[in-house]
Amino acid sequence: MAEVERRKPNRLVIDALSEVRMLAKDPLRYRRQVLSLKEYAPENCTVMLLDDRSSRYADLELHSIVHGVVLMDRLARDYGKTIRRVEVTKLRGCAFREGYHDYIIRKGGVVVFPRLIAAEYADTREDSSPASSGIPQIDTLAGGGLGRGTATLLIGPAGCGKTTLALRWLITAAERGERTAAFIFEETISTLMGRAAGLGMDLAPHVASGRLNISHLDPAEVSPGEFVDMVRESVETQGLRAVLIDSLNGFLQAMPGEQFLALHLHELLTYLNNRGVLTLLVLAQMGLVGSAMQTPIDVSYLADNILVFRYFEARGEVRQAISMMKKRSGGHERSIRELRLGENTIRVGSPLTDFQGILSGTPTSLVTNGKGSLNG
Repeated sequence: MAEVERRKPNRLVIDALSEVRMLAKDPLRYRRQVLSLKEYAPENCTVMLLDDRSSRYADLELHSIVHGVVLMDRLARDYGKTIRRVEVTKLRGCAFREGYHDYIIRKGGVVVFPRLIAAEYADTREDSSPASSGIPQIDTLAGGGLGRGTATLLIGPAGCGKTTLALRWLITAAERGERTAAFIFEETISTLMGRAAGLGMDLAPHVASGRLNISHLDPAEVSPGEFVDMVRESVETQGLRAVLIDSLNGFLQAMPGEQFLALHLHELLTYLNNRGVLTLLVLAQMGLVGSAMQTPIDVSYLADNILVFRYFEARGEVRQAISMMKKRSGGHERSIRELRLGENTIRVGSPLTDFQGILSGTPTSLVTNGKGSLNG
C-alpha cells in the first residue's frame, strides 16, 4: 500500500496470489486482504491478480470479489505442440465472447485467435456464376461448374486425383485473375508444385503473381484456432475467391478431439460461404478398392457438393473413376466417368453407361455381347 501511495500507478500486478494465500494462513483473512487491496487501489488503477491455481480448492470466493476472470489453460496432446487456450468467464459491465480461444506465445508477445462466429459476418455474395474447372467433362459432371459461396468435398482413397482436380479449379480461377489459396497439411510446397507440373499445371507463374498462395502447415505445430484465423485473415486481406484445404485428415490431427472438428468446420464453411468463396475440401478414405472404405470422420452433411473418387479393376488394370454424388444448388450429372491422370494431361472420359459396380471396384458389363468399352 505504501508503494501504491508513493507511485500512484495506473497498473498494479500482484504475482502471485498463492504467496498471499500462504501469508494469510486462513481463508477469512485472505479474503479480507484481497478486499482491502480492491478498496485501497486508486480509481484510475487497474489491478491484475495472477493465480497459478496451486491451491487444492477452487477459489470461487475470490471470483465474486473481482470484476473479471480470465482463465488460461494448456491442453497437452500425445504428440506435438501443446495447445494453449484462454477463456473469459466473467467481465462486469461489458459483453464478451464466451468459450475457448486459442493463443500462442511467440517472439514479440502473445497472439490470441478469437473463436470465429460466422453470424457476425454479413452475406456479401455478389457473383452467382458457376466456377469452371477448365475441364469441360468435369463441368458437365458438376452441372455447369461449382457455385460460388459453396463448399465441395472431394473424397476418395489416397492417390486417386483429389488434390490434382482441386488444383485444377484453383488454377482456372487464377487464370481468370482471381486470388486463390491452398492450405496443405501433407505435402511440401515443392513436392506439390513438381507433381502439378508433371500433370501439365504450372503453378509457379500464379504463385509469383500472387494469385495463388500456397501455405504448408504442420498439424503437430498448429492449433485449430490458429488455422481458422489464418484462413479468415487471408480472405479479408487478400480477397480470396477460392480456398483449398488439403486435407481434412491433417486438420483432424490438429484437433484436440475429433468431436469438435465438425463445429470448427461448420463456422469456417459458413463464413467462407457468406464471403462468396469457393471452398474445396479434400478427405482421404482408408482403403484402396471396394465400397466398404471408411472415413476418419463424417463431414459430408456440411458440404454443399460431394465429388467421389474410386479405384476399379478392368482388364487387368487399375483405373480411376469420378462421380458427383451431391449438389445442393442446381442439377448435376449422375453418371460415373473414368478419370485418367497422365503426363502433362488430365483426361475425363464419357459416362460409363455399359457397366455397373464401378464404385465397388469390380465392374461388370451390361452389354449382352460382353464388348462394353471402358475407354474414355
